Amino acid sequence: MTSKRLPAFDRTAASETQRAVLDEIENGPRGNLDGPFLSWIHSPALASHAQRLGAFCRYETGLPLRLSELAILEVAAHWRSQAEWHIHHPIALKAGLPAHVAEALRQGTAPAFDDDDDRLIHTFARELNETRRVSDETYERTVARFDHVTVVNLTGLLGYYTLVAMTLNVFENRAQGQVELPFPE
Repeated sequence: MTSKRLPAFDRTAASETQRAVLDEIENGPRGNLDGPFLSWIHSPALASHAQRLGAFCRYETGLPLRLSELAILEVAAHWRSQAEWHIHHPIALKAGLPAHVAEALRQGTAPAFDDDDDRLIHTFARELNETRRVSDETYERTVARFDHVTVVNLTGLLGYYTLVAMTLNVFENRAQGQVELPFPE
């Protein structure tokens, strides 16, 4: 992960608090620092809290991985977050999200959905991103399909990945090995 705007992080000069956060991230379910973590590590308290929230939002929402990754791609496309898309696009495809759906999201066009759950997550995320609200109809359909707890978790996931996208965009982060950009600058 590289940033054009922050000084390079030197592990050998890391504070005890920074080392503790790094160990927690690297020994957690992610196992790496790709994403916003090398930006957040400049504020180890934020990094510590955010990485725990992120682990929950990514792995424990109650949604199948395909739907969580679809929601993350919705945020990445909305914010045109280069690194977020680069990291999550292959995960979403491997989890079963159709490539044509992901490509439509990247291009900002309406996807043609074959799966009702994909359509529902897309509608929920799109309404929230575009109108800053979710209609009663969409809310009721989402709760009926998943339950209240999962809808709370989905909302948290969308908020967390918005924080990630903002961080990656502000500090102009690129993912490890990222050469091509999915969105025009």
